[in-house]
Amino acid sequence: MLVPLSRILIVEDDPDIQQLVAFALHDLGGMTVEVVETGQQALARVPVFAPDLVVLDWMLPDLDGIETFAAIRGLASYRMVPIVFLTAKARRDDVARLHALGAAAVLLKPFDPLQLAGEVCAIWEGLR
Repeated sequence: MLVPLSRILIVEDDPDIQQLVAFALHDLGGMTVEVVETGQQALARVPVFAPDLVVLDWMLPDLDGIETFAAIRGLASYRMVPIVFLTAKARRDDVARLHALGAAAVLLKPFDPLQLAGEVCAIWEGLR
């Protein structure tokens, strides 16, 4: 039986993109979301919020997305939480690098807010 996707942690430092992603996933997708701006904030919130999935930007002001990814993987109870990168780094080798790290998916900016919840749900369903 497929467990529904319900809790998503968004790690994004741009306020406009934060609002768009939260709107797409919460208002349109019906998911519970929490938004943080930095990798350090993400590490503090993961054990408290207990997300089903993390949407992570690559370029962040403190720890970058790759460092944040590795640090989340270092949290014993959250080693397997799917992490989806949402990034403007669209070069083929950048995307391949994120997949090689173990990213569940890489979504590119700009994105269509009306399609984002469906894309994230499809990724979730593909993991089960």
